[in-house]
Parts: sequence; structure tokens; C-alpha cells
Amino acid sequence: MTYNSAVRRRDFFATAFAAALPAQQVPALAKPPAANGKLKITDVEIWRVEGRRPPPEVDHRQSFSRPAHIYDELHPRSRRPPPGSDGKPFPTSALYIKIRTDAGVDGFSGPVFSNVCSIVDQSLRPFLIGKDPLAGEALWDQMYRMQPHSQGQYMMALSAVDNVLWDLRGRYFGVPVYRLLGGPTRKSVEAYASCIDLSTKPGELPALARHYQQEGFRYEKWFLPYGPADGPEGLRKNIEMLRILRETLGEDGAFMLDAWMSWDLSYAIEFVQQAEKHRPRWLEEAFLPADMQSFVDLRKRSRIPIASGEHFYGRWTAGDYLRAGALDVLQTDPDWCGGITELLKICAIASQYNVQVIPHGDCLHPSLHVIAAQSPHTCPLLEYMVNRLHSGRWKYYFEKNPLLPERGRFALPERPGFGIELDEGRVEKRTRVRWSWS
Repeated sequence: MTYNSAVRRRDFFATAFAAALPAQQVPALAKPPAANGKLKITDVEIWRVEGRRPPPEVDHRQSFSRPAHIYDELHPRSRRPPPGSDGKPFPTSALYIKIRTDAGVDGFSGPVFSNVCSIVDQSLRPFLIGKDPLAGEALWDQMYRMQPHSQGQYMMALSAVDNVLWDLRGRYFGVPVYRLLGGPTRKSVEAYASCIDLSTKPGELPALARHYQQEGFRYEKWFLPYGPADGPEGLRKNIEMLRILRETLGEDGAFMLDAWMSWDLSYAIEFVQQAEKHRPRWLEEAFLPADMQSFVDLRKRSRIPIASGEHFYGRWTAGDYLRAGALDVLQTDPDWCGGITELLKICAIASQYNVQVIPHGDCLHPSLHVIAAQSPHTCPLLEYMVNRLHSGRWKYYFEKNPLLPERGRFALPERPGFGIELDEGRVEKRTRVRWSWS
């Protein structure tokens, strides 16, 4: 493609996006690409930002059931005090990825997990330099095919890069990412309150559940504290927790349950038989993701909808589950499943099976933009972790405009890309991090 035709293509898309926006919302276009007529990636950088944050509000932490709790020595009976419990400011840090181009337009997104950064720096950075960041499908497919061990952490690294590339494209064309994905399907996105780590003790649960209901959340997800390792007494306590939630939230209040992969089939069947009368919205991750057959068997015997998918790495696992009739709700995470590019494919497959996609809420930015551009029938909700250790105020502490809900809903951002900017008043130190092969 010649330089002139490349510019004409870019101007056509930019004009189309601009026409869909009110005049005051149309940002300035980026500078034209380099003289050879092709936009190129010049570097992929990982930045650690550090600072100190003030002590948090009171924390109500409690352990919840986990797969390793079948071993008594790995079953904690209490949680360590969180940072800031002594009332003093404490150090905090976050990792972000920046992708630079020869047009002076950069992609920037995060925070990302430290365990994927070495893969990004060692494997994906050398491949990406010199590539066209607008060629999203080709880049995704090539990165995926480069690595035969393409599950787990490699897919998480690919996800991180893919999400940054979407931010870069949004900045290049001067529009929010959801406009690149087809445009908004609603004015705001409803969120549910994900209450990870919050106390489910009978004396504390009612006040917490009422608090989030009064904050405007119509749906709440609570994490079940007991599993098979806790025996019949633990099962009774789990059911008592449901009774309290139903009594507190009322007949019209909706709540979901997360077992965090820690159960076996017989325990799950006994639980759902006793839990059905309390009408939970779904039961999430009763089993480890490799145990698809248990999900199939449980769904056949349960009137409670069954959810999972947080730990699926790509459309193939999601498709296997859907074909097997294992799930009512799919929770693939764009930070883990292959980024926005892959989540779009998963949504298309799920819609064929009439299964809702409600992404796990590890990172709000990509999830919000995908949901905003999908049919509300396919993607009705966004997960928002309300506990201070996971919430937008905590995870996005260094960001100037963190995503925060208002009465349980997120307004659609209007800044180009994801619109992430760092708050320089909170950043005390900024370091480019590199990983060597040694």
C-alpha cells in the first residue's frame, strides 16, 4: 500500500468516527505515520510506578474456600492484617505496559501482573518491534502460533499486549476503544458488587450486604467460606450464609456465590439441593477448570445457574464447555483469555449458545469497553470488586481518572483508547523494568 492510500484509509476511519461524536468530543488526530506509509512499533516498555498510599478504611477480611484447603497445613483459619492496618501510609507499586510507534502515538495500559512481564519483555517485545500495530488479527494470530505452550502465563502476557494495542488504536484514531468495537449499545454499564475477601460472619454479613445494596448495586457476589474439608458443619454454615443474604437483601435482592474451584461433585450436589430455596443468581467455579464433566453433571442436577470461565485461556476451552452444555454464564477475562481480540470471538460463540458472558473483573478497562459494545443480552453486567484491596480506588491508585461506579453503574469513557493517564502527584518513582534471559 502506498503512503497516500494508507493516509486515505486512516482519514476515512477517522472521519467516520468523528461523525458519530458531538463536535466538542472529537479529539485532535494523531500525526501522520512515518514517511514509508506504514505505522511501526518502535518499542515495548514495562514501567513500574511507585508511591505511598494513605491507610485504608476498616477492612473486613476473611478467608474463603480454596482448592488446596483439603490439606490441613494449607488451610488458613485467619488472614494476615492487610497493608495499612496500623493506620500509617505504606509503599505501593504497579506495572504498566507502553507500546511506542514511529508516529508518536503510544499505547498504554495496566496494571499488569509481574509474572507476565518477563514473557512480554523477552518473547513478545522482540517480535513486535517493526510491526504494524493496526494489524490486530495478524499480530494476535502470530503471537499465539509462536509459542506451543500457549496457555496460562503466556496467554496472560499475550492478553496484556493485545489490550495495549487496542488502547494504541483508540488513541491513533482519537476515539474510545468501544467505538472501534462497533460503538456503544447502552449509555452506561451496570456492575455487580463482587465481595471478595469480605467477611461472611453472621454478625458482620448483614451490614455489609445492606451497605452495597444501598450503594446502588442490584447484584452482589459473595465467596463461600467452607468446602469439603470443613465437613457437614461447614456445609451448614454455607447454607446459613445464604439464609442471611436472602433475609437481608429481600425477596427481590439478587446475589451470586463463588466456590473458587474448591469443591467436588458430591459436595456441590448436596449444596445446590439445600441452596435452591434461597434462589442464588448463580454458583461460580465449583470445580477446577480441567474438570469439565463435573460442571456438566452438576448443571443437569441443579436449578441454580452454573458459572465459570475465569481461568479459560482462549475460545477453544470456552467452546468445549458450551458444546458440552456445562455453563449458564461464561466469565472469560480479557486480561487472561487472550485480550480484547479473543474475548470478542468468545462473545460471538457464546451468543450462538444463548449463554451470557459476564467477564471476570480482574481489569476494568478492557472489560468495560467490550461489554459496552456488545448486546446487553450477551454481556449484561460488569464485575466490580468492592473490597478496598481490589477496588478501582486501590488497583488504579496511580491513575488520574480511575474507573469508579456511580449507583452501581459505569459511565462510558470518552477519552481516546482506554484513556489511562498517571497522576503525577501520586507517582514518587518511575522505573523501566527489563528482564534478562539469565
